[in-house]
Amino acid sequence: MPENLIETKQKLTKSELNLSVETESQQHTAEKTTNLKNTLITASGTCGNGKELADFYDINQLGAFTTKGITVEAQPGNKTPRIAETSAGIINSIGLENPGVESFIEEILPETKNYTLPILANISGYSEQDFINMAEKLEGRAELAGIEVNLSCPNIKGGGMVFGTDPEKVFEITKKVREIYSGYIIVKLTPNITDITKTALAAEEAGADAVAMINTLSAMKIDIERQQPLLANTFGGLSGPAVRPVAVKMVYQTYKKLEIPILGLGGVQSGSDVIEFMLAGATAVGIGTVNMIDPAAGPRIIEEIKEYMLRHQIKNLSSIIGAAH
Repeated sequence: MPENLIETKQKLTKSELNLSVETESQQHTAEKTTNLKNTLITASGTCGNGKELADFYDINQLGAFTTKGITVEAQPGNKTPRIAETSAGIINSIGLENPGVESFIEEILPETKNYTLPILANISGYSEQDFINMAEKLEGRAELAGIEVNLSCPNIKGGGMVFGTDPEKVFEITKKVREIYSGYIIVKLTPNITDITKTALAAEEAGADAVAMINTLSAMKIDIERQQPLLANTFGGLSGPAVRPVAVKMVYQTYKKLEIPILGLGGVQSGSDVIEFMLAGATAVGIGTVNMIDPAAGPRIIEEIKEYMLRHQIKNLSSIIGAAH
């Protein structure tokens, strides 16, 4: 019998279940994020900055919350249309629309005082200097438990290639951010690469506390009536259930190569999906596109996780991390 299954004559009850997970890195720790009350974290850009979910449930029920991506300067985003539905997800080309880091600090961060869960700020940039500037602006902000460094952005000064496809760039940017930012650092990786383990290892070596995988898959949709790309920007990022098997595979192949935790995300719709990611090796699991379909998905998924634990008599959720290996 697997070690994570409890042999007992007296069955576990919901009150005995322990959903907490440790996100402590092998090389750096941040007190606010070493122990999450549960594995569930919001994926950046899918539910604003928290208050958007207030009408549906108390987000303090989650393990952590990730803000919408922010950049040094305000960004208007791409032209519309910039979202296209597919049969198993959506393709988005929002374009990092945000008010800029100064407005984020002055207007959005104060709102987080109403939350008791860890808040992670997702940061993006179009040059190495952008990431350095963002790290400097957010260093020491008591409202934040950490930052998520989005390396799926194009390097405008480097010819437009996405930072996250080059292990050397991943290492360089992560190292520079690490030298400035003393809090918890998650590096979010792109799946649009031959071997994601190389960029994950580069992030770890440079000082990341955790990696998040995966960001969206590059995709497009064509309007057959107009015979033109549906998105104004032509290409976008595919998310939703269609990408989950790819994401699970990438978490699985990366798990045994890293010493730091993995945040798994991509197409999570249910508690079963969360369990699958954890069995593959994810310590925490992000929910993204599902927030647009079912804004109250968070509490539902937590209950479904509990039902799985009761069905399999698993007392500690963390015991199943990587159990499929």
